[in-house]
Amino acid sequence: MAVEVKVPHVGESVQEAILAEWFKQDGEQIAKDEPLFVIETDKVTLEVVAEVAGVLHISVAEGETVAIGTVVGTIDPAAEGDRTPSPAPSTGQATVQPKPEDEPALPAPENEAAGPVENKPARPRTAPEDSRPPAEMPALSPSVRRLVTEKQLDARKIQGTGPNGRITKGDVLLHLEQAPAGMPEVCAPPAELEIEAPPMEVRKKMTPIRKRIAARLVAAKQNTAILTTFNDIDMSRVMAERARYKEQFKEKHDVSLGFMSFFVKACVAALKEIPEINAFVEGEEIVYHNYQHIGVAIGSQRGLVVPVIRHAENLGFAGIEKAIIDYVKKINDNRLELADLEGGTFTISNGGVYGSMLSTPILNMPQSGILGMHRIEKRPVVVDDQIVIRPMMYVAMSYDHRIVDGREAVTFLKRVKELIENPERLLLEV
Repeated sequence: MAVEVKVPHVGESVQEAILAEWFKQDGEQIAKDEPLFVIETDKVTLEVVAEVAGVLHISVAEGETVAIGTVVGTIDPAAEGDRTPSPAPSTGQATVQPKPEDEPALPAPENEAAGPVENKPARPRTAPEDSRPPAEMPALSPSVRRLVTEKQLDARKIQGTGPNGRITKGDVLLHLEQAPAGMPEVCAPPAELEIEAPPMEVRKKMTPIRKRIAARLVAAKQNTAILTTFNDIDMSRVMAERARYKEQFKEKHDVSLGFMSFFVKACVAALKEIPEINAFVEGEEIVYHNYQHIGVAIGSQRGLVVPVIRHAENLGFAGIEKAIIDYVKKINDNRLELADLEGGTFTISNGGVYGSMLSTPILNMPQSGILGMHRIEKRPVVVDDQIVIRPMMYVAMSYDHRIVDGREAVTFLKRVKELIENPERLLLEV
């Protein structure tokens, strides 16, 4: 009996979603717990896996908007034993033939820039040198296959970061960015072929997440009194401490020591001293929080998301770094849940990873404050009446002027500056 494949329930406030991408094709064999498709709502992107093994039959095409609970396909478990895949639509891309069950794949070595390791069978002594089988083409989802074909790339040269090493759209775009100028692959079209010029304009419908981001940013500008204060931070001390202990930290906690944990710890301490920045305005009341749930803005392929590190006041540096790494992995694997995004009382956004020197962050409603970090740049500064070169970072703190006065905002940012410039104070809590 066929098993229905439904759009899962992802939260009380979510009624519909876009079926963004199928990872399998109609009639293709799938295994239990293998990723089937991705849905995109106005808040999260979620990957849905197969509940049983069998043959997939698709009834709703990717790109369609469907209600929660809609049946988008079925899996026929009775056909599980039939390993012969149905012919895929012609895309000009070589199809993947499944390996025999008794032929284990060799694991790819770490730090390998290319795709899967070639599993070479033993060759007869009489075989010519050029008779070796080519490296196997990795399995691609339809949307990734279209992009690879459009850009005329060799998928075997692209490092996959998705589940089980699957190649995602982000992997393809990163491969293009890192390629040298000109055609990135050897498979450029022959000179005699005419290449169709790209259209002058392209119109694409906004994704639910992008529409949600736009609506919340406009609402923040219209419903709050946003003001921003700035400062700069000498990063030399914290950089020195990080360099001094990063190897020991990595060895003990199995996670890298980044700058974000220093800023989270500094903001937690400053929020305890200036509780208005950790509070919300609800109607004619101010709601103060005796805990610090810190949202960390993370860029994803489909937009900016802000997962929340709950009770950051109870976490050490390792706990904060592990929480961030776990969220990044969940975002990359499309496993982020609505609960991961709810309940934040303050947000930190690091535009410096993209090269930003200075910006004015917009509040993440209903929060009353957000800290913007920026790139570290060596600049001449005056220290003890001497001009010296120091690694400096501009920071910006936007706040809701309805509840936070300028004195509190400036004091908060000054406190963060003091703690980052003297990181030992974070450990001593002074």
